Amino acid sequence: MSQRRACQALGVSRSSQRYQPREDDEEGRLVARILELVREHPRYGYRFITVLLRREGWKVNRKRVYRLWQQEGLQVPRKQRKKRRLGTSAGGCVRQRAEHKDHVWAWDFVFDRTAGGRSIKWLSIVDEYTRECLALEVDRRMTSDDVLDVLTDLFAIRGVPKHIRSDNGPEFIARAIRRFLEGAGVEALYIEPGSPWQNGYAESFHSRLRSELLDAEVFESVGAAQALSATWRSHYNHHRPHSSLAYQTPAAFATACAASAPAAPALQQHTRKEDEVDKDTLLPVTQPRLS
Repeated sequence: MSQRRACQALGVSRSSQRYQPREDDEEGRLVARILELVREHPRYGYRFITVLLRREGWKVNRKRVYRLWQQEGLQVPRKQRKKRRLGTSAGGCVRQRAEHKDHVWAWDFVFDRTAGGRSIKWLSIVDEYTRECLALEVDRRMTSDDVLDVLTDLFAIRGVPKHIRSDNGPEFIARAIRRFLEGAGVEALYIEPGSPWQNGYAESFHSRLRSELLDAEVFESVGAAQALSATWRSHYNHHRPHSSLAYQTPAAFATACAASAPAAPALQQHTRKEDEVDKDTLLPVTQPRLS
């Protein structure tokens, strides 16, 4: 039957069947404001957001805000348990001193800004014994994966240290970092939380870095910061005298350390005469073990 007769039989108005909802910008503006308030107050639920909207003059009830809340998939994040940071005073540079080259490395981050006001981040790695700056990387942001890339390249070029000292920053205590160091046979020394003096070699290096580079240069971009950092690192290692090394450069001191290191004992060459006997000691001559 026709719409007219159907509506007459049911006793309803024909306008109810022909109604088309009109586009309303108010709901779009309301959703946008709700999202702004959620970003500003991430711990507030829809009830608190409703109160804030009413204070601003919006004529909304809690049910409407809840409907839009569900529509946008919003929810209050669950409270996280506080993490107990790694590290003790035993990992500090006073109790665990570097005894030779590549025995203990220290790494840390330092921050500055470009001329436009955006933040940039430096990662420095220092050999505590020779005071060499092994790496000085800079970028807008660095994650644990970026730190792993730097370490991998450095291990391939320099070798694997015995220990590496750091604070409790999220990049250093990440599981990926700890697994990588454990697999490489490197013991991670984490200083006590809130005790930067326990990572004194990194802090001392950063004071020189800030005084001689960060406070002296205006970085127009990340590329400019990278170029200036590479130049300064080369100057620091090969030309700048270091007072704690009797005013030698770190590179010269590292070369002297390598030259004065005891040479490895020569391996005895043996043939198939494994049953040969030393006449003086009457002990079988065996091939020395590789340490």
